Amino acid sequence: MSTPVSDPSPSARGRSDAPGVLDADDIARALTRIAHEVVERNKGTAGLVVLGIPSRGVPLAKRLAARIAAVEGTEVPVGALDVTMYRDDLRLRPARALEHTDIPPGGVDGKVVVLVDDVLFSGRTIRAALTALDDVGRPAAIRLAVLVDRGHRELPIRPDHVGKNIPTSLRESVKVHLDEVDGHDAVVIDAAGDGVR
Repeated sequence: MSTPVSDPSPSARGRSDAPGVLDADDIARALTRIAHEVVERNKGTAGLVVLGIPSRGVPLAKRLAARIAAVEGTEVPVGALDVTMYRDDLRLRPARALEHTDIPPGGVDGKVVVLVDDVLFSGRTIRAALTALDDVGRPAAIRLAVLVDRGHRELPIRPDHVGKNIPTSLRESVKVHLDEVDGHDAVVIDAAGDGVR
């Protein structure tokens, strides 16, 4: 069971005093802790594959794999798993562009796959990822690592590794900014958001 990262002090939060905000250092510490948890649970890196869910799950997966490699001195296969066509809300929302799926050369059959996403909300994205994995192969086990768990689950899905639990209302939205996509690292709560994810 993961231990949540403690709330940053007001001085550490930097740009915002919104509750549950993470800055770049908080994100780095959370990923380092998750890397240690993954290695400990797996008893090393044998058979590990890390797959990020686009869009921000992919850079997080690459960072996590790099931290695991730093801990163990062994490279871990990392890739991306697009879930767009497996979502249950395709007919309810505007058309989306397909993202890239990149399965490492060794595949996932018989491997321990760590799915990585930025925010866990209803659980529907993860359900779609599990269905997408069915078309890719048959892992020995699937584990879920998320940077933020904001609650409000609609499906019985629980993460194995959590960077931060951030209680939210349904009217709020949690926005993850990553340097690779947005030019900086931060997690903020938008109180005026629609809460949709």
